[in-house]
Amino acid sequence: MQFLILIYNDSEMLEAMPASEFDRTMRDCLVHADELRAEGKLRDSMQLEAPSTARTVRTRNGRTSVVDGPFAETKEMLGGFNLIEAHDMDEAVRIATGFPWASSGSIEVRAVRDLDAVRQRVGA
Repeated sequence: MQFLILIYNDSEMLEAMPASEFDRTMRDCLVHADELRAEGKLRDSMQLEAPSTARTVRTRNGRTSVVDGPFAETKEMLGGFNLIEAHDMDEAVRIATGFPWASSGSIEVRAVRDLDAVRQRVGA
């Protein structure tokens, strides 16, 4: 099964973090990702740019709007993601606990839906 590991960071905590601590945490995160990749557990990972660079697109009642920044005002921002392979949710959570960013934010683990099954069900 595939799971998406979403890394959320508290922007205030990141800004207050000394550069050396940030670099150490980032290095630990990359080392962890490299280990998972070598084990065949990590399919892909990406780090996102700051929320201030984002745009949110919304269509309501036939009208489309584009606004600067993320959709929700929140203390934590989505910083990146990792697509992993795991036998079940328990294993995915164990893998997620190895990412050091949980100390300055949170990590969401979500199963990835089988898109081929969805395509077949809807006839696409």
